[in-house]
Amino acid sequence: MSYLGTLGIMEILSVSISFWSRPFRFESVWWWCSYGFSSTAVWIKGSTFHSKVCGLSFFQHQAKFGSVKPCRSSRIEGCLGTGRPHSPVSVPVPEIAGNGSSFADYALGEADPEVRLIIDKEKQRQFKSLELIASENFTSRAVMEAVGSVLTNKYSEGLPGKRYYGGNEYIDELEILCQERALAAFHLDGKHWGVNVQPLSGSPANFEVYTAILNPHDCIMGLDLPHGGHLSHGFMTSKRHVSGTSIYFESMLYRLDESTGIVDYDMLEKTANLFRPKLIIAGASAYPRDFDYPRMRKIADAVGAFLMMDMAHISGLVAASVVADPFEYCDIVTTTTHKSLRGPRGGMIFFKNDPVLGVDLESAINNAVFPGLQGGPHNHTIGGLAVCLKYAQLPEFKAYQNKVVANCRVLARRLIELGYKLVSGGSDNHLVLVDLRPLDHRRMIAL
Repeated sequence: MSYLGTLGIMEILSVSISFWSRPFRFESVWWWCSYGFSSTAVWIKGSTFHSKVCGLSFFQHQAKFGSVKPCRSSRIEGCLGTGRPHSPVSVPVPEIAGNGSSFADYALGEADPEVRLIIDKEKQRQFKSLELIASENFTSRAVMEAVGSVLTNKYSEGLPGKRYYGGNEYIDELEILCQERALAAFHLDGKHWGVNVQPLSGSPANFEVYTAILNPHDCIMGLDLPHGGHLSHGFMTSKRHVSGTSIYFESMLYRLDESTGIVDYDMLEKTANLFRPKLIIAGASAYPRDFDYPRMRKIADAVGAFLMMDMAHISGLVAASVVADPFEYCDIVTTTTHKSLRGPRGGMIFFKNDPVLGVDLESAINNAVFPGLQGGPHNHTIGGLAVCLKYAQLPEFKAYQNKVVANCRVLARRLIELGYKLVSGGSDNHLVLVDLRPLDHRRMIAL
């Protein structure tokens, strides 16, 4: 077997072990697993047993090992946290090459040269290309280190202090730290706002909100995709329901005033009064202007709707206070974490702590995330997100976001000078949209 490092906490659930009437050593653990005599054979007690039957069935126990020595061997010296004496135990690690070397020990280049080569090629592409996709960004070395850490090994269904698995004391500590940093990064008072940091990305976060506050076939209003909206905001065409949100909920999409490139708030208000949505969604995937949150709040209140902001594309700008703040007016705010926020690929849901329209948002949203739509969270992502949110509170981050907006305005101004027409005539955030409608197909392809 192979080098296994320092063993910390191992959890044993539903262990079913039977010892037959012969002396039995735990060195045979790997033999059991191979032949299916035990679902989990890792509990240590002594080295030899003389017993006809010793059964442990549906037994939950947390084994804590101390004084574990790294070694190139299948034997690890360990002891239970209950004070039992040291005993050798076999740890099953598949062997390869027949020489005692282990796949689990190899660096990626040794274990899988093909994947290593693809990663290296992608790294070179990123370093040598000028990336102008507004929804992409470069995260930090520290974030990538957290995402590639042992946090990926732990299962932690539930919330801090309310887990279904043992051994989560440090995962709880990490998730609470991430929640605190999320509120601090967006200048929120924990008395009035809460946050769930477990969503796997932005679209799942949005659907978890819908699940929390809506019933099937309730009415929602979001910005139409061809006008800059997002698939998860209820997109549909005249021929079919494209997004799952438009399948499970009744969707009425609002649009831009095509003469200005700005959201047509007058038409939004008229449509909302007729359609009576239960949820109005602000936010976009391709909209270069701030949303008029006070106007949307007024419309939502008039029809008795929740107001939600999907700030996925601008969350870094919001944290740095260089664009309008949605938290002052919205009931719920969702975001991805890997765009302008520069974190790992994940999601967050912010919610008001006080009930809104008779709904306890904290309970409803947390239950929608788990067990409603997800299982165990990706703890390595939460670790990377915590690192990212620390960075988001530094002066360096705010300077970066200010530079993003300044560069975007310079680019917009220069494109206009060169004769290009921009949607809405400019930009308030990090993206520029060139209006290609005046061009025919051939000229568009050439461009």
